[in-house]
Amino acid sequence: MTSVWWGEETTVREPIARRARRRWRDKFAEAWRGVKRGIRGHSSFFVHFFFAVLALAMATVLQCALWEWCIIIGCIGLVLTAELFNSAIETLFHGLDGASKARIEGCLDIAAGAVLVASMTAAVAGCLIFGHRLLAIWY
Repeated sequence: MTSVWWGEETTVREPIARRARRRWRDKFAEAWRGVKRGIRGHSSFFVHFFFAVLALAMATVLQCALWEWCIIIGCIGLVLTAELFNSAIETLFHGLDGASKARIEGCLDIAAGAVLVASMTAAVAGCLIFGHRLLAIWY
């Protein structure tokens, strides 16, 4: 099938047959399976999860305001999401052959760097929020 656009004749591809629509329940089941695989395969996820629980406990004890809760939960989500993406990239990397690994070895460093940036951002936000609250209690 051809099409004319601004005087140029181009070839238009026929639409690809669509896959059957999946139900939302199936999509969520696949997503949870991915979260489980990301958690099981990498112990650093548990370190981040431990600090997330610690941050939530501190926010509860220090009676943080709603906007502080939003920042804390956003930072937790940022770090855990970065860790899951890092796990996905590591899983893909380890499935490659030797020649492919040599070409894209820097990908692991970049993914780990993303987790570091997310973790440091969360740590700074936590220090600002909790530090402000603790100083208000002590002074």
